Amino acid sequence: MGLRCGIVGLPNVGKSTLFNALSNAKAEAKNYPFCTIEPNVGIIKVPDQRLSALEGLVEPEQVIPAVIEFVDIAGLVKGASKGEGLGNQFLGNIRETDAIIHVVRCFQDDNVTHVSGRVDPIEDKEIIEYELILKDLETLEKRIAKEEKAAKSGDKEIKKRFELLKLIKDGLESDGRIDTERFSDEDKKTIKELNLLSAKPVIYVANVDEDTLLGKENPYVERLQNSIGSQNLLIQVCASIESQIAEFDDPDEKSVFLEEYNLSESGLDKMIRSAYDLLDLITYFTAGKKEVRAWTIKKGYKAPQAAGVIHTDFEKGFIRAEVIKYNDYVELGSEQGAKEAGKLAIEGKEYVVEDGDVMHFRFNV
Repeated sequence: MGLRCGIVGLPNVGKSTLFNALSNAKAEAKNYPFCTIEPNVGIIKVPDQRLSALEGLVEPEQVIPAVIEFVDIAGLVKGASKGEGLGNQFLGNIRETDAIIHVVRCFQDDNVTHVSGRVDPIEDKEIIEYELILKDLETLEKRIAKEEKAAKSGDKEIKKRFELLKLIKDGLESDGRIDTERFSDEDKKTIKELNLLSAKPVIYVANVDEDTLLGKENPYVERLQNSIGSQNLLIQVCASIESQIAEFDDPDEKSVFLEEYNLSESGLDKMIRSAYDLLDLITYFTAGKKEVRAWTIKKGYKAPQAAGVIHTDFEKGFIRAEVIKYNDYVELGSEQGAKEAGKLAIEGKEYVVEDGDVMHFRFNV
């Protein structure tokens, strides 16, 4: 399954710099609004040391990592929902994503223009959120107008959907959010189908300066954290430092550079991992001489669903799954070693795949 994250924020908050560091796709990063007119798409490898370990043991012809698609969406501005600054086009690009990476400027630099003339992370965050809500209200109003007549026909299902649409719209107008926890599973499915922008999961990224990474207090970050609350994820990243980290090909050199800033991993790696956690995604592996490969699935997938990610025929004709836990595979050195030690399990249709499982599927179509 493909994962697609949209990077959003006001102009000049560091989005394109961050995107360049992510993908090494050199999106323009000029110091003026709207230089990013078409969304830049980067296919990014998901960092996973387990894949390297399996490669060392199996020595396959090729290694295929899991990937995330990042879309660098041009800077939104106040009035974007009404088409300001090419807003409609950019909001349409966000609609096609699974999650939103919301970059907020948390640094002061007189050489980098701020679209509002001053740095205020709370106001910046709220401008983006407000525009997403306005666009959703417009979407809901159109759907409500379209279904109002049909709802009066007496059809219970249509009437129920109509009432749900009104309930969502009222919630957005009063609270500025969609509280999905209060809805039934069936209603949640309808909400998902609406593909509303303000219902998408969000990772907030505070773009900070180097001093903040080195331990200096940053009042902008503190205010932003208080604003988004503890239930939302905030990651601190210095986009300019991430650009330098991305230039290192040698892992040892990269490690030394990270240590200089007291970092155990790059902010971008943390961002990718957070996207997986946010969307309840896990990884399983297939390992053979032809290829070692990482596959992304939803947490809770049963074996046939996991097989279907490789090919629909695998799910349709599923017979069984042969499963070795990653730690057992590495400890015993090979599939054969695991088999001889009794660590290869034969699982059926009800088996729930776990993160790190090394799997082989038997099917018949």
